[in-house]
Amino acid sequence: SEAGRTRTFRRLAMVLLRSGRANEAEINIRTALKASLERVGRYSSDTILNLQIFAQILIEQGRFAEGALMAREAVKSVDGAGIPQHAFTAINARRALGAALVSNGKWRDALDVFDEMRRNAEKEPELAQKLARGDLDWAHALLKMNRGQPARTMLQNMLAQTTTLYGEKDQRTALVRGFHAIALEKTGARSEALAEFAKSMPILVDQIRNDMAAETGSVRSVRRATYVIENYIELLAQARRAGLTLPGGIDPIAESFRLADVARGSEVQRALSASAARSSISDPALAELARKEQDAQRRISSLSDILRSLQAAPPAQQLPTVIAQMRKDVEALTKERNDLKRDIERRFPTYAELVDPKPVTLASVQQALRQGETLISIYAGEDAAFVWAVPKAGAPTLASVALTSAQIAKTVEQLRKALDPQATSVEEIPAFDVATAAKLYEELLKPIEGAWKGTAKHLLIVPHGALGQLPFGLLPTSAVTLDKGTVTFDEYKKVPWLIREAALTQLPSVTALASLRRTPAPRGERRMYLGIGDPYFSKEQAAEAIQVAAAPVAAPVSANSTTTTRGRPIKLRSAPKTAGVDSAELALLPRLPDTADELIEIAKTLGADPLKDLLLHKDANEKNVTTMNLSDRRIIHFATHGLVPGELNGLMQPALALTAPAVAGIDGDGLLTMDKILTLKLNADWVVLSACNTASGDGAGSEAVSGLGRAFFYAGARALLVSNWPVDSLAARVMMADLFKRYAAGAPTAKADSLQSAMVALLDSPGFIDPVTKKPAYSYAHPLFWAPFVLVGD
Repeated sequence: SEAGRTRTFRRLAMVLLRSGRANEAEINIRTALKASLERVGRYSSDTILNLQIFAQILIEQGRFAEGALMAREAVKSVDGAGIPQHAFTAINARRALGAALVSNGKWRDALDVFDEMRRNAEKEPELAQKLARGDLDWAHALLKMNRGQPARTMLQNMLAQTTTLYGEKDQRTALVRGFHAIALEKTGARSEALAEFAKSMPILVDQIRNDMAAETGSVRSVRRATYVIENYIELLAQARRAGLTLPGGIDPIAESFRLADVARGSEVQRALSASAARSSISDPALAELARKEQDAQRRISSLSDILRSLQAAPPAQQLPTVIAQMRKDVEALTKERNDLKRDIERRFPTYAELVDPKPVTLASVQQALRQGETLISIYAGEDAAFVWAVPKAGAPTLASVALTSAQIAKTVEQLRKALDPQATSVEEIPAFDVATAAKLYEELLKPIEGAWKGTAKHLLIVPHGALGQLPFGLLPTSAVTLDKGTVTFDEYKKVPWLIREAALTQLPSVTALASLRRTPAPRGERRMYLGIGDPYFSKEQAAEAIQVAAAPVAAPVSANSTTTTRGRPIKLRSAPKTAGVDSAELALLPRLPDTADELIEIAKTLGADPLKDLLLHKDANEKNVTTMNLSDRRIIHFATHGLVPGELNGLMQPALALTAPAVAGIDGDGLLTMDKILTLKLNADWVVLSACNTASGDGAGSEAVSGLGRAFFYAGARALLVSNWPVDSLAARVMMADLFKRYAAGAPTAKADSLQSAMVALLDSPGFIDPVTKKPAYSYAHPLFWAPFVLVGD
């Protein structure tokens, strides 16, 4: 029957969701919802249940706003159907809406919904009893609204129940225990909170790592676990200041440092693990082991979720024989997976490190650092930020900073207005907000200055969230008052930029440092350079390029010439503009013709052969990149767009855009995705991504660079050079040529020093010289010109 068919799709959706396959679950619940709407309309209990489950699936995927809309539709259907508010269907619809509001950070609205739900349930003793058992979303809202005591009571009851039902070592018990620890801390019971955190944390961390490696779990579960970790880190910082003794002699700085790297890298690590599994691992034995290990973890997650549902049922409805057998199955699968993991670690250690990196210790970081280096790790949480400074020698430092991730994102957005201004003339470039940048340095880095200033000349920075979109070299180390000079932007030469004090390197995670420092020394003879750029993204672009090449050469334009643009023209590289576009294909990307000039100039600087060492236009294609021998190049330079997931149709991972297959006459999709990068064989000191912007407003750009970085490192690169916004073509060419001239002439390992010197040289240079007057027209001291590039890696 149609009713039976609807139930089948709904049940399948729930099974798939429990297996961590939320996208497939969505397909099935859409089918179930469409069938129930056509069969019985929106005001039926069947449709309402489908709407609730659809909302849950969307929330688990991290699509929180859509989940809230779907949950509201469920409540509207309840009200429109005239279902009593104390009925089971109505209570569950309100519960789904409360959960959706919590996911969207609407704490007050969520509490209003939960309170209304409780009042309605009081008319039904059985329902009231069920609600009295507690709800994690409800408790979360209470904690965020500083109602610690009601949250503590609720979570204490929930912890007793979950412990009885599932045992001390179950991940659900560990999560509830973590929330209970937060409630204890908020009600002044710090010592008890520390003890509860210490018990829950090993299980939560293990679960996060398992979920990341096997693509199980969900965005929502990661957020919940991260919330617990953030609160524990804050409590560890408080305990250190207060001199509290921690359970088991835990070192608060070392423990918080380790946990922050687990929480910080979760989404990037999930994407990397997925790509590694999909990248057609060349060794068949590894491919088979990896598939078996991931399958085992998915089955463990699915069975564990079903087992919890069975155990939570009323005693009369439980199936003791089934429960006992499922417990045995989970234990057997866990043993099987652990054996597979050990086998992978023993036989394929590099792959194991990529998909399941071990949390690093302070001691191992200090051992990996070189003389004159200090590592600065930053974690931007919901309620506070944390900064660790780890010098090569001496005591590490931890600072808790009263800056939330939302405040940091707002500051970064403000600073980027002058760095990514969509300007067509010099006059349109906004003034850089030096005061705000100096304030960010004062709040974020000033507290840990003592760990590096005067002793370290090289800072390795692990950013988090929106901070990945801002090169730290452009932060002033103190406030300064500027008076405009006679040459535009010359006043910025007086700013005490951080880049003047230290060479800077960015790392995608703390674990990446240890991995990179274990990378073997370069092997064999290598050519200096390979440049790949100015791809054609459509046949139209290729045809236009032929027409332009055949046209007469125009006279050079003076900086003071009158053009269709008001003021002195400036050429900033085009960036992808696909936001809000219904259908974004490769052909929509703007061409980057000036990148060919940049690659040719660098090739000349390095003595490379343009015929053998450049892939331009049609040749800058996927087939050439993936089939040629890349292991004999010291520098591999991609001058093309970097793309984030969702920027083009069907793009689910970071990618570099290459020539369209129809133009190159090859198969493929024109994208060098993270999957494909993982299969490359490199032996490169540098991989340069000179048009790979990280301007994505939601932080996806910086995460994409982090993911691309880890993929290139796995493939055999030692460092990436990445641009953070569309650069000025002329300034970028000057600086890149200078950078690689310094690199080729000096110590090959001193990449950060070479970049620092090239940046400062451009900053202090006369700037753009007017070809007519032969005088400086404007300075390159504005950070838009000298600061876009960051070194990622070693």
